[in-house]
Amino acid sequence: MSKSVVYFNRHANREETEHIYGGGPLRWIYETAPGRLALWLLVRRAIFSKLFGWWMRRPASRARIAPFIREYGLDAHEFEDAPETFRSFDDFFSRRLKPEARPVADTPVVFPADGRHLGFQDASNVPVIYAKGQSFDLAALLGDTALAERYRHGTLVCSRLCPVDYHRFHFPLDGTPGAPQLLNGWLYSVNPIALRLNISRLWQNKRWRITLDAGLHGRVTLVVIGATNVGRTTFTYPEGIPAPKAGEMGYFSFGGSFMITLFEAGKIRLSDDLLRETAAGRELYARMGSALGVFS
Repeated sequence: MSKSVVYFNRHANREETEHIYGGGPLRWIYETAPGRLALWLLVRRAIFSKLFGWWMRRPASRARIAPFIREYGLDAHEFEDAPETFRSFDDFFSRRLKPEARPVADTPVVFPADGRHLGFQDASNVPVIYAKGQSFDLAALLGDTALAERYRHGTLVCSRLCPVDYHRFHFPLDGTPGAPQLLNGWLYSVNPIALRLNISRLWQNKRWRITLDAGLHGRVTLVVIGATNVGRTTFTYPEGIPAPKAGEMGYFSFGGSFMITLFEAGKIRLSDDLLRETAAGRELYARMGSALGVFS
């Protein structure tokens, strides 16, 4: 069996163990021979996630909301809408929060999403990402060798969103965004249970690439990655119009999700606690709008 998923919570200033949604089925799928066969034949395919997503958009799925809030200790006072007003579980999943629930730090660069994060000051030196001995293929992730060369010595931040997290994602700094570019693929899980076995699932999965022109601070590329049960990602920003730091980019439908943010070399310096936890091989939990770094 896989070891527990442990991370450091910036806001509580303590180490915590992740309460994994669907942990039993997830371990069966990725850690047993019958499960891996099911993964190959069905689970990774879009039809599986589409069917599950269809069920989560049905009115009957509302019955799952209150138990989910209780089991995972969510603070309903943060929600912009009351839990009983959601039309389905998926509607609840992509909920908005009250502005005061995610205060935006006065640092120039902030985390684009709630989640568990890893940060690497130099993308060419990624010694550990969920498992030792697995190399990070930037060109495969971006689907563009020239773009990968731009970020070869840049700064890389991985943000992993669990099903229990707030699932809207935002711009990490001021800039002008281009249109999302789809890179089609499978829909594997992005939980560490799966990524410890094969990190390449990040660039095998369906994903979208967005470039943000940050002026003097270079071009920032964000890769928004779908996963099992997350075949749908909705972008809500207007293309080609300047967007503010922490302005909304879009949201994921039901499931766990992943984002990767890339900055050009020498443009930002990541926060000390993010670098410290990453060096220890442990994720840092931080909320959207929390300080990510400063300009170099």
